[in-house]
Amino acid sequence: MPSISPALFAFLRELKENNNRPWFRENKTRYEEHVKDPLLQFIRDFGAHLPEISSNYIAVPKATGGSMFRIYRDVRFSKDKSPYKTAAAVQFRHAAGKDVHAPGFYLHLEPGSVFAGCGIWHPESKVAVNIREAIVEKPDAWRAAIENDAFRNTFQLGGESLKRPPRGFDADHPLIEELKRKDFIGSVELSEALVCRDDFLDHYVNLCKAASPMMQFLTEALGLAW
Repeated sequence: MPSISPALFAFLRELKENNNRPWFRENKTRYEEHVKDPLLQFIRDFGAHLPEISSNYIAVPKATGGSMFRIYRDVRFSKDKSPYKTAAAVQFRHAAGKDVHAPGFYLHLEPGSVFAGCGIWHPESKVAVNIREAIVEKPDAWRAAIENDAFRNTFQLGGESLKRPPRGFDADHPLIEELKRKDFIGSVELSEALVCRDDFLDHYVNLCKAASPMMQFLTEALGLAW
């Protein structure tokens, strides 16, 4: 049986229309049954396959402080005071990672926006510099990581980039567009139907394997074990 079902997306659609605490309290058992518990099971199931990809990335089946993102929004500094996220997500981070900015494999489940991702999103300045220096030192390895058929035919590189070359790097470097990246991430669009299929776990494992060369490059660029 698949972990993820259409009921997950049905709940999130209703939550978007009723993003308030009274409604959520009344429907919390639905959240737990159709969103929280299935994703925790998916994390457990994927965790059994992670050693096939890397022994240093982990799956932690916890809704708080684990691989699953909290449903509760941090509204302290936001004009939007809606209390709940209308998307569900998981991230399988490096064992040394502490938050969403760590290198990891990602899965985003939102009505109308379902995708898998890999890489490092919004790294700290020092981390971004380390990655850029690694690209300069090993340009062929970076090209191989993002231009091999398995990755190129699956993932699209994205995220934000600097408008100008980063300070301390040659503006004429042949990989200057790569060096200008602020995010080092790849993503592939999926569908609700796909993630609800019986074989989606195997599909996601294969996606992560395709992302492995890029992930290994980024991991080692940060001085971490792959």
